[in-house]
Amino acid sequence: MEVVINLRSATLDDLDLLRHWDEQPHTVASDPNDDWGWEVELSKTPDWREQLIAEVDGCPIGFMQIIDPAREESHYWGEVPADLRAIDIWIGEEVNLGKGYGTKMMQLALGRCFSSPTASAVLVDPLASNTRAHRFYERLGFRFVENRRFGEDDCRVYRLDRAVYLEAANKS
Repeated sequence: MEVVINLRSATLDDLDLLRHWDEQPHTVASDPNDDWGWEVELSKTPDWREQLIAEVDGCPIGFMQIIDPAREESHYWGEVPADLRAIDIWIGEEVNLGKGYGTKMMQLALGRCFSSPTASAVLVDPLASNTRAHRFYERLGFRFVENRRFGEDDCRVYRLDRAVYLEAANKS
């Protein structure tokens, strides 16, 4: 039976859950130097960002953030062209890794990103050391762009262009 994942907006009611997930060893290993400032960020709803909780049968299993990196206020991505999107994704509990949830979540997120006719590509930035994430993104069609340092983290930037996404979507 195929697992159905639903995405809903993250709210302040998710604060304790997100703090808990943020402290899990596998999450810390993939994002060791970021402070998400959940208390502040969950109360904001800028039009350039979506913060989403992924659920299976009403049970939260992960978090996603989709941003427009050209409009994002911290300019984390630096100077980038308009019409890009960037995604952060986590599975909250280690027991839920390897079940295909991340793939389903990314498929839903990519559908959201490319539902905008102006979105030309999606960026992700896993740690350079996270080879499991590299393989995950490559399986989804992302192509390596460059090694880049974000703050204290050495990362690999990957990009999925609209044409590649649409070609893959038309084959399935």
